[in-house]
Amino acid sequence: MTTRSLFDWFHASARAYPDNVALEVGAEIYTYRELLGAVEQVSGAMLAAHDGTLKRIGLLTARSTPGYISYLAALRLGATVVPMNPANPASRNLGITAEAGLDLTMVDDSAGDGAAEYRANAGVDILDLTGDGWKRYLTTDPDLVVPEIVEPHPDDPAYLICTSGTTGRPKGVPITNGNVHGFLSEVAKRYRFGPTSRGAQTFELSFDGHALAMFGTWGGGGAVVVAQRHDVLAPVKFINKKRLTHWMSVPSLIWFAKRLRALGPGSMPTLELSSFGGEALTVEHVKAWTTAATNTAVINCYGPSECACIVTAYEVPADPADRVETSNGSLPIGDVFPRLEYALLDEDLRPSDDGELCIRGDQRFPGYLDPADNIGRFVSIEDGQVTVYDGSVPLTARHWYRTGDRIRRENGELVHQGRVDHQVKVLGNRVELGEIESSLRRHAGISEAVVVTVPASDGEVDLHAFYLGEELSEDELVALVSDLPKYMRPRGFHHRDGFPVTDNGKVDRRKLVDAFLGR
Repeated sequence: MTTRSLFDWFHASARAYPDNVALEVGAEIYTYRELLGAVEQVSGAMLAAHDGTLKRIGLLTARSTPGYISYLAALRLGATVVPMNPANPASRNLGITAEAGLDLTMVDDSAGDGAAEYRANAGVDILDLTGDGWKRYLTTDPDLVVPEIVEPHPDDPAYLICTSGTTGRPKGVPITNGNVHGFLSEVAKRYRFGPTSRGAQTFELSFDGHALAMFGTWGGGGAVVVAQRHDVLAPVKFINKKRLTHWMSVPSLIWFAKRLRALGPGSMPTLELSSFGGEALTVEHVKAWTTAATNTAVINCYGPSECACIVTAYEVPADPADRVETSNGSLPIGDVFPRLEYALLDEDLRPSDDGELCIRGDQRFPGYLDPADNIGRFVSIEDGQVTVYDGSVPLTARHWYRTGDRIRRENGELVHQGRVDHQVKVLGNRVELGEIESSLRRHAGISEAVVVTVPASDGEVDLHAFYLGEELSEDELVALVSDLPKYMRPRGFHHRDGFPVTDNGKVDRRKLVDAFLGR
């Protein structure tokens, strides 16, 4: 099977459906023909802005039309796209620029408060698309040389995502064209994108979920409809206004909508498929969402950035009676895509039905940008013997990536049990925070629960539970966790009207703790 470049997943639809709408950003609407024309012009402008080969191109943008055009233009040149989050401090984006070895960065009006500092210190060429300057690329400039499309090798990185690292600096995750081809080939079969699809783009480009929303939709010839932050926090209004058929987001957005009392019966009739990932999707989430979107299928997906976005896509049975009941109240994530291999390893690195998920196959990335970050993150499994990668030999395709996620097989399905690094020690005992959270969610009045650790005066840690929904008495809350060992019972329970969230809608646990401590 021929490996398609990431650009080709857009370009093939541009040839097949030139008059279909390809991109909507607010009131701006562009057909595939118009978008492709702008992409060709900007690819020429990129070459003109840099003296030399363009290998890595940075995007300092937030869900803007010139940002999406520049993303495609960089791919057209065979370059690696390196999205940066404008909400980051300038120092972090400058670090990414140096670490990634950028040749050029695109900057527009959405570049954030640190844009001036970035410009002054980046040390790379800047393509300035601020103001209305980018709009000149919507028409053909006869003096601009438009280069030929560069076909990258399957092993060439298509994009590079920078994730949080325990060392205090971001870790670069290069995803190759071959990696993303494997992922999109599975998405095309499971998500049913087509020429009439209208898919929501709720993620920043610096979050790997963008690849599913953008290139899944474009791969089917549909329209990518971009949600700004205020749209993401009011999803029902946005879905109906834009007549969306496909919704992709983190599950937290469901309780946002529920809190706004927007999930009325039949209130989202246009939705055909809804996909959630990045956090636990519960039975309560699905019930609330499908009551409002009566025509939608629901997919619970899972995957690390290091394996090209998602590696599972579990379609939740429409009939509640057919749904698998799990130990933690979440929906299964489904089996790992058949093109991949996986193993579950317990804390002693022995094969188990409950352990850390390890993956290899065509979606597994080739290793971190800094090879030092690979140490400890891979294992080899030969004749039943598991060896942790120590960097003394080359990293190969035979190595398994350690996801850091704890997975258990229950009733024939894989169920996400939380992060391995969300296991904390309390009085010397290992505690899985997700287990406490699931105990609290059993109450019909609790729509969401998060348990965090807070430093105690004796040098230990205290557990504190925060919850949304109905405000319950202390006795009711204590009863919900009474079947847990005493060391797993929260010291305090705290009702909230809402949780702080990251730019992509996930619960921001650090901000939750900081607000509680008055920091």
